[in-house]
Amino acid sequence: MLHELLLALLGYTGDLIVDRRDHLTAKAPISDECTFKLAPDISFIDPSDRELIERIIVLGFYYREMERFSAKCRNLSWIRSANTNPLEKKEKGSVYRRALANGIVEVLSVYRSAVLHIEQKLLSETMPILATVTQGLNKFFCLLPPLYELILEIERDDIRGGQLLNLLHKRCHCGVPELQTCMQRLLWHGHQVMYNQLASWMVYGILQDQHGEFFIRRQEDRDVGSNSSHPDISEKLARMSIDDASLSDWHLGFHISLDMLPEYIPMRVAESILFAGKAVRVLRNPSPSFKSGDAVHPQMPKSLQKIHGLAGRFHFHREPAINMGIGDDLLPQTEADKIEAMLLNLKESSEFHKRSFECAVDSVQTIAASHLWQLVVVRADLNGHLKALKDYFLLAKGDLFQCFLEESRQLMRLPPRQSTAEADLTVPFQLAALKTIGEEDKYFSKVSLRMPSFGITVKPSLIDLPKPTSSVDGGIGASLSNALSEVSVDGWDGIALGYSVDWPLHLFFTQEVLSKYLRIFQYLLRLKRTQMELEKLWASVMHQYHSDFAKRRNDQEKSSETQQKQQRFRPMWRVREHMAFLIRNLQFYIQVDVIESQWNILQSHIQESHDFTELVGFHQEYLSALISQTFLDIGSVSRILDSIMKLCLQFCWNIENQDNSSNTSELEHIAEEFNKKSNSLYTILRSSRLAGSQRAPFLRRFLLRLNLNSFFESTARGVLNVVRPRPTLPALNQQ
Repeated sequence: MLHELLLALLGYTGDLIVDRRDHLTAKAPISDECTFKLAPDISFIDPSDRELIERIIVLGFYYREMERFSAKCRNLSWIRSANTNPLEKKEKGSVYRRALANGIVEVLSVYRSAVLHIEQKLLSETMPILATVTQGLNKFFCLLPPLYELILEIERDDIRGGQLLNLLHKRCHCGVPELQTCMQRLLWHGHQVMYNQLASWMVYGILQDQHGEFFIRRQEDRDVGSNSSHPDISEKLARMSIDDASLSDWHLGFHISLDMLPEYIPMRVAESILFAGKAVRVLRNPSPSFKSGDAVHPQMPKSLQKIHGLAGRFHFHREPAINMGIGDDLLPQTEADKIEAMLLNLKESSEFHKRSFECAVDSVQTIAASHLWQLVVVRADLNGHLKALKDYFLLAKGDLFQCFLEESRQLMRLPPRQSTAEADLTVPFQLAALKTIGEEDKYFSKVSLRMPSFGITVKPSLIDLPKPTSSVDGGIGASLSNALSEVSVDGWDGIALGYSVDWPLHLFFTQEVLSKYLRIFQYLLRLKRTQMELEKLWASVMHQYHSDFAKRRNDQEKSSETQQKQQRFRPMWRVREHMAFLIRNLQFYIQVDVIESQWNILQSHIQESHDFTELVGFHQEYLSALISQTFLDIGSVSRILDSIMKLCLQFCWNIENQDNSSNTSELEHIAEEFNKKSNSLYTILRSSRLAGSQRAPFLRRFLLRLNLNSFFESTARGVLNVVRPRPTLPALNQQ
């Protein structure tokens, strides 16, 4: 009887101990209740012994079910069946469950040894008793039931990957020391898989996750899993160039799967792991077009041997790297060894220490960010490209755009033609470049002038500005199109600049960043065009005045008419001066107080920082400061500024198209609207919400220049006083 009991404790039933489940197969699910029972027809056992035996044989049932679970998880026959018949439906594999099964096998081997020891003890005794069995298996009564409940929950809820680690980590918090040690050992086995995946990702930039269990996941995996509406993703990826694939990898290729992220790993640490792996991918797989300073690598075979040796310590398959010579140069093998050593120390530790894990990840991120900084800032000349964007997008090369606007001035008097607008602008832009850009400027070749698709309603008169009926194309960015659609702008205000970004600068100059630069460029170009039109108006009027003065001596009859016309238009020159005064001060404020000051701050950050992620943050702060301090993100202010520039252009075109028979009623209306808009602008800007905040630290200087003789302040009071009658044109001109 005792031998049958010992066999039942190892999962083998017979006549004394029976299994109520018949025809048990390997694929049968785990039973949720004990099926081992003492045979009912046994009559020679006392009720007390019967109760004790039935309590003991539960351990045999637990052993049998855990052994079946381990065999099922460790079975690798699905690899062979997948190769022979790929269409056959197979069960989804799990490397984490296999690791857990290895840990359970360790526990079961200890249990088998205990049963064997009990058998030897029973054979050595002259009077074997049941208490010997109970005493030998006593500690397993607190180990096997929780383990059985664990595998039952795993099977029932289909838990795998990071979810499995999370479950094991929670089960480690218990008050039974033996059970806690057992659970920590099972968690250690699961962490071995995670550390192998981390080593693959953070040392080589390779994602080893065949079953989708790692918390770093490819983007297309999520798209396919969510039944994406783009079934041709794989075709698009196949058509991508290496540079495009690298760009896609960095921005959209990988993401953190929250379902598989263990709760004891903070999101900040997971993001650091994601960044480090992406950075290593970039450093190990440079673009073929990227020219490294060191073209020859005589030590490449030795380094390759070292990499193969490094991969041997972490058991995973390694993909062949592209341009391994340059990749080794961008990420030296000594640094890869350092990363691997930190992960190896974590892997060999018997317990998981959260603080040590986070410190190691932070160190790896620092190494990756430092070498990525070296690649982007030093080798790819980031500062030169930043200076080029400042020159062209922020109009630091003012002579180029002044010349371009002068060359294209007559063209811009006509509405743009959708089919040829971009080609029409190319000629004046090239002429301006020939006159102002030197041969030493190697960045100008990356700049291109574009005229996005638009729709405009053309009015018969040049006095009325054409109004766009649709936003610019999607390449400029949704934020820009929304901003342009809020107001009626001139058709030529859609002029855009393109900038060709090479590897690896696409990591820094994203499409979102370039769209912000473009938004500022279009605003500054409108401002410069308005200033030029006001200056050209004054020059043409003075030229006409001198011509009329010369004719006045010869023709006394027309001299009186000319004097009357000049007298009638004299108040308009004061209005023009007020317009030019506002536009000039606004332009000075933006170029000097905002752009130059923020540029100096960015330069100091670039000199001090040696971390790529910090640099990206500093550049984002730079762009955000430019947009906020130029009021592009305040709808009310940007609409008023657009209206003021539109009124200035209408004013210039009206005067140039005036003849002797025309009256000044329309000009007076424009002057009155300008008076309202300019004073509303001053009132908003001088409010405590803006002038008193840190949002625009140099705004007070701008307001001081505007209100130098208290003119704006006095007229602003009149605008705010609703009882006061509307100011007439002469009132506008009182200074």
